[in-house]
Amino acid sequence: MPRDRDCGYAQVRGNFGSSIEARVRGGIMSRRTRQIEGQRLTLKSARPFEEVLAAVEAEIGRPNMGTFAGQLGSAKNYAEMEGVVQKAAGKSGFIEFARFDLGAVLRKESGQEKPKSVRLVIGNPLVMKEMVKHVPDAGSYAPVTVLIDERADGVHLSYDTMAGFLAPYGNAEALKVARELDAKVEKLLKTAAGVV
Repeated sequence: MPRDRDCGYAQVRGNFGSSIEARVRGGIMSRRTRQIEGQRLTLKSARPFEEVLAAVEAEIGRPNMGTFAGQLGSAKNYAEMEGVVQKAAGKSGFIEFARFDLGAVLRKESGQEKPKSVRLVIGNPLVMKEMVKHVPDAGSYAPVTVLIDERADGVHLSYDTMAGFLAPYGNAEALKVARELDAKVEKLLKTAAGVV
């Protein structure tokens, strides 16, 4: 039997399974849940953490994000925007959008020099556009995350593949772009790990 659930500003009525419909400020809201199974690529390197991280940094563009966003916003057309992106991208074609030093937080707690762990959010707006054109939900997964972390058995470079995220949507065009993106990320990680 349907139950009412208070979700802040809206009353939601439904069975709370995989689909919910609700009246929200005069409109109908629907909720759908999709099962996504990821595919994680992990490479292990014998190189020191700093060397692996430096190798990734050497291959990706690292523009000032405020300046980059301003240049994108002021581009008068697609061709100009494309030029801004290509100028900002590194040799790999990727741009670093964000960095999270997870290891710094862990080291504060332990008082030790290890572990070292950095999460990089990298991508290319032109590649993202091609996937989002076909599968709007691709915007939830791009830009992508690369995790570089130091463990007892070496430095791990991990990446959850875009093709794994987009496979459930069944769109051949988006999957083609996703597989090309995955191949580029894998090449970047292999280069940094020294396993090329």
